[in-house]
Amino acid sequence: MSLKQARERYLAPPGSKIKISDYDAGEKTLFEGNKKSSLPVMEQQLLRMKELQTVLYAQGKQKLLVIFQAMDTGGKDGCVRSVFGSVDPLGIHVESFKRPTEKELAHDYLWRVHQKCPMNGMISVFNRSHYEDIIAVRVKRIFEEKVWQRRYQHIVNFERMLADEGTKVVKIFLRISKEEQKERLQARLDNPAKHWKFNPGDLDDRERWDGFMGAYEDVFEQTSTEHAPWYIVPANRKWYRNLVVSQILIETMEEMQLSYPNVVWNPEDFKIND
Repeated sequence: MSLKQARERYLAPPGSKIKISDYDAGEKTLFEGNKKSSLPVMEQQLLRMKELQTVLYAQGKQKLLVIFQAMDTGGKDGCVRSVFGSVDPLGIHVESFKRPTEKELAHDYLWRVHQKCPMNGMISVFNRSHYEDIIAVRVKRIFEEKVWQRRYQHIVNFERMLADEGTKVVKIFLRISKEEQKERLQARLDNPAKHWKFNPGDLDDRERWDGFMGAYEDVFEQTSTEHAPWYIVPANRKWYRNLVVSQILIETMEEMQLSYPNVVWNPEDFKIND
Protein backbone atom coordinates (compact mmCIF):
# COMPACT_ATOMS: atom_id res chain seq x y z
CA MET A 1 0.00 0.00 0.00
CA SER A 2 1.15 3.59 -0.53
CA LEU A 3 0.30 7.09 0.61
CA LYS A 4 -1.66 7.55 -2.62
CA GLN A 5 -4.37 5.41 -1.04
CA ALA A 6 -4.80 7.80 1.89
CA ARG A 7 -8.12 9.28 0.85
CA GLU A 8 -9.65 5.90 0.12
CA ARG A 9 -8.37 4.28 3.32
CA TYR A 10 -9.30 7.02 5.78
CA LEU A 11 -12.50 8.33 4.20
CA ALA A 12 -15.65 8.23 6.32
CA PRO A 13 -17.91 6.99 3.49
CA PRO A 14 -20.89 9.31 2.98
CA GLY A 15 -24.09 7.89 4.36
CA SER A 16 -22.38 4.99 6.13
CA LYS A 17 -22.56 3.95 9.75
CA ILE A 18 -19.20 4.83 11.28
CA LYS A 19 -17.46 3.24 14.25
CA ILE A 20 -14.38 5.16 15.33
CA SER A 21 -13.00 1.98 16.90
CA ASP A 22 -12.65 0.60 13.35
CA TYR A 23 -9.98 3.25 12.72
CA ASP A 24 -6.75 2.29 14.49
CA ALA A 25 -5.18 5.43 15.97
CA GLY A 26 -1.73 3.84 15.98
CA GLU A 27 -1.51 2.33 12.51
CA LYS A 28 0.95 3.32 9.79
CA THR A 29 -0.23 1.02 7.05
CA LEU A 30 0.52 3.32 4.13
CA PHE A 31 4.20 3.85 4.94
CA GLU A 32 6.66 1.03 5.51
CA GLY A 33 9.37 3.14 7.13
CA ASN A 34 9.74 4.98 10.41
CA LYS A 35 9.91 8.60 11.52
CA LYS A 36 13.47 9.07 10.29
CA SER A 37 12.82 7.62 6.85
CA SER A 38 9.65 9.67 6.55
CA LEU A 39 11.53 12.98 6.69
CA PRO A 40 12.65 13.16 3.03
CA VAL A 41 9.20 12.00 1.94
CA MET A 42 7.56 14.71 3.99
CA GLU A 43 9.97 17.26 2.52
CA GLN A 44 8.75 16.34 -0.95
CA GLN A 45 5.15 16.50 0.23
CA LEU A 46 5.68 20.03 1.50
CA LEU A 47 7.29 21.12 -1.77
CA ARG A 48 4.29 19.83 -3.68
CA MET A 49 1.91 21.56 -1.26
CA LYS A 50 3.76 24.82 -1.83
CA GLU A 51 3.61 24.43 -5.62
CA LEU A 52 -0.12 23.76 -5.62
CA GLN A 53 -0.88 26.59 -3.21
CA THR A 54 1.07 29.01 -5.40
CA VAL A 55 -1.03 28.08 -8.43
CA LEU A 56 -4.25 28.28 -6.40
CA TYR A 57 -3.32 31.79 -5.31
CA ALA A 58 -2.25 32.88 -8.78
CA GLN A 59 -5.37 31.49 -10.44
CA GLY A 60 -7.55 33.31 -7.94
CA LYS A 61 -10.77 31.48 -8.81
CA GLN A 62 -11.09 28.62 -6.37
CA LYS A 63 -10.80 28.24 -2.61
CA LEU A 64 -9.85 25.51 -0.15
CA LEU A 65 -11.31 25.10 3.33
CA VAL A 66 -9.63 22.57 5.61
CA ILE A 67 -11.38 21.74 8.87
CA PHE A 68 -9.58 20.00 11.75
CA GLN A 69 -11.36 18.39 14.68
CA ALA A 70 -9.87 16.23 17.42
CA MET A 71 -10.06 15.42 21.08
CA ASP A 72 -7.89 17.46 23.45
CA THR A 73 -4.16 16.85 22.74
CA GLY A 74 -5.17 15.41 19.37
CA GLY A 75 -2.48 17.39 17.58
CA LYS A 76 -4.42 19.99 15.63
CA ASP A 77 -1.90 22.80 16.26
CA GLY A 78 1.11 20.64 15.47
CA CYS A 79 -0.45 19.23 12.34
CA VAL A 80 -1.32 22.69 11.02
CA ARG A 81 2.23 23.90 11.66
CA SER A 82 3.83 20.86 10.06
CA VAL A 83 1.62 20.60 7.00
CA PHE A 84 1.11 24.28 6.18
CA GLY A 85 4.36 25.76 7.49
CA SER A 86 5.98 25.90 4.06
CA VAL A 87 3.19 27.56 2.10
CA ASP A 88 3.13 31.28 1.33
CA PRO A 89 1.56 33.06 4.33
CA LEU A 90 -0.13 35.49 1.95
CA GLY A 91 -2.28 32.66 0.66
CA ILE A 92 -3.43 31.05 3.89
CA HIS A 93 -5.45 32.00 6.96
CA VAL A 94 -5.68 29.87 10.10
CA GLU A 95 -8.62 30.42 12.42
CA SER A 96 -9.00 28.88 15.87
CA PHE A 97 -12.60 28.86 17.07
CA LYS A 98 -12.86 29.22 20.81
CA ARG A 99 -15.76 30.02 23.11
CA PRO A 100 -18.15 32.40 21.26
CA THR A 101 -18.10 36.08 22.22
CA GLU A 102 -21.23 37.96 23.22
CA LYS A 103 -21.40 39.48 19.75
CA GLU A 104 -21.12 36.07 18.12
CA LEU A 105 -23.78 34.61 20.41
CA ALA A 106 -26.13 37.40 19.33
CA HIS A 107 -26.06 35.94 15.78
CA ASP A 108 -26.81 32.48 14.42
CA TYR A 109 -24.11 29.93 15.17
CA LEU A 110 -22.78 29.86 11.59
CA TRP A 111 -22.34 33.64 11.39
CA ARG A 112 -18.82 33.73 12.84
CA VAL A 113 -17.77 30.75 10.74
CA HIS A 114 -18.98 32.08 7.40
CA GLN A 115 -16.92 35.25 7.79
CA LYS A 116 -13.72 33.18 8.05
CA CYS A 117 -14.30 31.03 4.97
CA PRO A 118 -11.68 31.49 2.24
CA MET A 119 -11.72 34.10 -0.50
CA ASN A 120 -10.77 33.28 -4.07
CA GLY A 121 -7.23 31.92 -4.28
CA MET A 122 -6.97 31.33 -0.55
CA ILE A 123 -6.69 28.42 1.86
CA SER A 124 -8.52 28.73 5.16
CA VAL A 125 -7.72 26.29 7.96
CA PHE A 126 -10.18 25.88 10.83
CA ASN A 127 -8.72 24.65 14.12
CA ARG A 128 -12.04 23.45 15.52
CA SER A 129 -15.10 24.69 13.72
CA HIS A 130 -18.88 24.88 13.46
CA TYR A 131 -18.93 21.20 14.42
CA GLU A 132 -18.38 22.24 18.02
CA ASP A 133 -21.92 23.61 17.82
CA ILE A 134 -23.13 20.05 17.54
CA ILE A 135 -20.53 17.99 19.37
CA ALA A 136 -19.70 20.14 22.41
CA VAL A 137 -23.23 21.37 23.01
CA ARG A 138 -24.52 17.81 22.74
CA VAL A 139 -21.99 16.09 25.01
CA LYS A 140 -21.93 18.87 27.60
CA ARG A 141 -25.71 19.25 27.38
CA ILE A 142 -25.53 22.97 26.73
CA PHE A 143 -28.65 22.84 24.54
CA GLU A 144 -31.48 20.35 24.38
CA GLU A 145 -31.50 17.71 21.66
CA LYS A 146 -33.94 19.43 19.31
CA VAL A 147 -31.47 22.33 18.96
CA TRP A 148 -28.38 20.36 17.93
CA GLN A 149 -30.30 17.72 15.97
CA ARG A 150 -31.43 20.22 13.34
CA ARG A 151 -27.90 21.52 12.92
CA TYR A 152 -26.74 18.46 10.97
CA GLN A 153 -28.84 19.53 8.00
CA HIS A 154 -27.97 23.20 8.49
CA ILE A 155 -24.28 22.33 8.15
CA VAL A 156 -24.74 19.99 5.18
CA ASN A 157 -26.62 22.78 3.37
CA PHE A 158 -24.02 25.38 4.38
CA GLU A 159 -21.16 23.29 3.05
CA ARG A 160 -23.13 22.51 -0.11
CA MET A 161 -23.45 26.24 -0.71
CA LEU A 162 -19.72 26.74 -0.18
CA ALA A 163 -18.96 23.97 -2.66
CA ASP A 164 -21.38 25.39 -5.23
CA GLU A 165 -19.61 28.74 -4.94
CA GLY A 166 -16.15 27.31 -5.64
CA THR A 167 -14.88 26.21 -2.23
CA LYS A 168 -13.36 22.76 -1.88
CA VAL A 169 -14.13 21.52 1.63
CA VAL A 170 -11.99 18.88 3.36
CA LYS A 171 -12.70 17.78 6.92
CA ILE A 172 -10.14 15.88 8.99
CA PHE A 173 -10.59 14.20 12.35
CA LEU A 174 -7.27 13.45 14.04
CA ARG A 175 -7.88 10.16 15.77
CA ILE A 176 -5.84 9.50 18.90
CA SER A 177 -6.46 6.73 21.40
CA LYS A 178 -7.52 7.37 24.97
CA GLU A 179 -4.21 5.87 26.13
CA GLU A 180 -2.23 8.25 23.93
CA GLN A 181 -4.21 11.19 25.25
CA LYS A 182 -3.32 10.17 28.81
CA GLU A 183 0.39 10.16 27.93
CA ARG A 184 0.18 13.59 26.29
CA LEU A 185 -1.72 15.10 29.19
CA GLN A 186 0.78 13.64 31.66
CA ALA A 187 3.66 15.07 29.61
CA ARG A 188 2.13 18.52 30.01
CA LEU A 189 1.97 18.05 33.77
CA ASP A 190 5.51 16.72 34.02
CA ASN A 191 7.19 19.43 31.96
CA PRO A 192 7.05 23.00 33.36
CA ALA A 193 7.57 24.36 29.84
CA LYS A 194 4.29 22.70 28.85
CA HIS A 195 2.19 23.72 31.84
CA TRP A 196 0.68 26.54 29.80
CA LYS A 197 -0.82 23.92 27.48
CA PHE A 198 -2.60 22.10 30.28
CA ASN A 199 -6.24 22.95 30.89
CA PRO A 200 -7.89 21.27 33.90
CA GLY A 201 -11.10 21.29 31.90
CA ASP A 202 -9.52 18.76 29.55
CA LEU A 203 -9.87 16.19 32.32
CA ASP A 204 -13.62 16.81 32.46
CA ASP A 205 -13.86 16.18 28.72
CA ARG A 206 -11.75 13.05 29.12
CA GLU A 207 -14.39 11.68 31.50
CA ARG A 208 -16.88 12.16 28.65
CA TRP A 209 -14.73 10.27 26.13
CA ASP A 210 -17.41 7.76 25.14
CA GLY A 211 -19.93 10.54 24.73
CA PHE A 212 -17.60 12.45 22.43
CA MET A 213 -16.89 9.33 20.36
CA GLY A 214 -20.61 8.73 19.92
CA ALA A 215 -21.19 12.34 18.93
CA TYR A 216 -18.38 12.26 16.37
CA GLU A 217 -19.69 9.01 14.89
CA ASP A 218 -23.08 10.61 14.31
CA VAL A 219 -21.42 13.69 12.79
CA PHE A 220 -19.45 11.55 10.34
CA GLU A 221 -22.53 9.57 9.38
CA GLN A 222 -24.72 12.60 8.81
CA THR A 223 -22.29 15.19 7.43
CA SER A 224 -19.66 13.29 5.43
CA THR A 225 -20.74 14.05 1.87
CA GLU A 226 -19.32 13.92 -1.63
CA HIS A 227 -18.87 17.70 -1.62
CA ALA A 228 -17.43 17.87 1.92
CA PRO A 229 -15.97 14.51 3.01
CA TRP A 230 -14.64 13.55 6.41
CA TYR A 231 -11.34 11.70 6.82
CA ILE A 232 -10.48 9.89 10.05
CA VAL A 233 -6.67 10.04 10.26
CA PRO A 234 -4.61 7.96 12.73
CA ALA A 235 -2.74 10.48 14.85
CA ASN A 236 -0.91 8.60 17.60
CA ARG A 237 2.22 8.85 15.44
CA LYS A 238 2.63 12.54 14.62
CA TRP A 239 4.95 11.97 11.68
CA TYR A 240 2.54 9.52 10.06
CA ARG A 241 -0.38 11.86 10.70
CA ASN A 242 1.47 14.62 8.85
CA LEU A 243 2.24 12.38 5.88
CA VAL A 244 -1.38 11.29 5.55
CA VAL A 245 -2.89 14.75 5.94
CA SER A 246 -0.49 16.28 3.41
CA GLN A 247 -1.25 13.50 0.94
CA ILE A 248 -5.01 14.00 1.31
CA LEU A 249 -4.62 17.72 0.65
CA ILE A 250 -2.24 17.23 -2.29
CA GLU A 251 -4.65 14.87 -4.01
CA THR A 252 -7.56 17.19 -3.29
CA MET A 253 -5.78 20.19 -4.83
CA GLU A 254 -4.58 18.16 -7.81
CA GLU A 255 -8.21 17.36 -8.59
CA MET A 256 -9.10 21.06 -8.57
CA GLN A 257 -7.49 21.43 -12.02
CA LEU A 258 -5.44 24.39 -10.95
CA SER A 259 -3.53 26.37 -13.57
CA TYR A 260 -1.72 29.66 -13.85
CA PRO A 261 -3.83 32.40 -15.47
CA ASN A 262 -3.25 33.09 -19.14
CA VAL A 263 -1.60 36.39 -20.00
CA VAL A 264 -2.76 38.56 -22.89
CA TRP A 265 0.72 39.74 -23.82
CA ASN A 266 3.75 38.11 -25.39
CA PRO A 267 6.85 37.99 -23.16
CA GLU A 268 9.03 38.33 -26.25
CA ASP A 269 7.58 41.80 -26.88
CA PHE A 270 9.25 43.18 -23.79
CA LYS A 271 12.82 44.03 -22.98
CA ILE A 272 14.06 45.13 -19.60
CA ASN A 273 16.73 47.75 -20.03
CA ASP A 274 19.91 47.84 -17.97
